[in-house]
Amino acid sequence: MRAGCSVRSVFERFPDLLNLQVVATGHAMDQVVALAPPPLLDADRNARINHQVEMRANLCEIWGRLWRSLLANRGDSDELRQKISKFQELRLSRMEIAFRPELEKLPNDERRQILVALALLTDVSSWQFMREFLGLSVDEARAAWVGSLQRLLPSTPPA
Repeated sequence: MRAGCSVRSVFERFPDLLNLQVVATGHAMDQVVALAPPPLLDADRNARINHQVEMRANLCEIWGRLWRSLLANRGDSDELRQKISKFQELRLSRMEIAFRPELEKLPNDERRQILVALALLTDVSSWQFMREFLGLSVDEARAAWVGSLQRLLPSTPPA
């Protein structure tokens, strides 16, 4: 095996594939959180957009296939659903922090709608659609995200 251990050794430690997936998911998500650079707080809007896109694109390239597998199997495990939910909440929170200057003066409903749109736009499935279905290069997909975020986010906080 690529991991340097036999299949038997794996299943001596994990009773089934789902249990192995839950533990692997926890490990992968811990790595993502630990390695993700913090949001840029004092940078201008375009720098924060570029930073967010760069971070999301890198995560999607590295973890996209695992994420798709997790979503396909989440119905089989409450623990897996909870891990996915926690990770999504963290992602929304980081976006809200990253784009606070643009969002903070908006009414709550509008702020929430923009956050939902940002989450959908920069989701792994969006990235995979651009890369696999449309055949965009990494740079082309990043440029599509940057342009979309620039159009979606207010350019200056409302007075």
